[in-house]
Amino acid sequence: MSEDDRRIGMNRLRYVFVGMVAASGAMVALQVEASLLYILGGLVGGAVAGALLWAYLVHAFRQGSSRERR
Repeated sequence: MSEDDRRIGMNRLRYVFVGMVAASGAMVALQVEASLLYILGGLVGGAVAGALLWAYLVHAFRQGSSRERR
């Protein structure tokens, strides 16, 4: 696997992960029959939470893999 293939694959995985967390926030708002504003807020809030979670997971993975190489 080339470095470009790896980068493209990681970007796709990131977008799907963040999208799933964002959709989850919107679906929770839909479940409680919220207004459109709150549904959009759930979507945006979920996207922010998903991006932060992705950044944390990538950081933690890199820290863990660097310990194994020592």
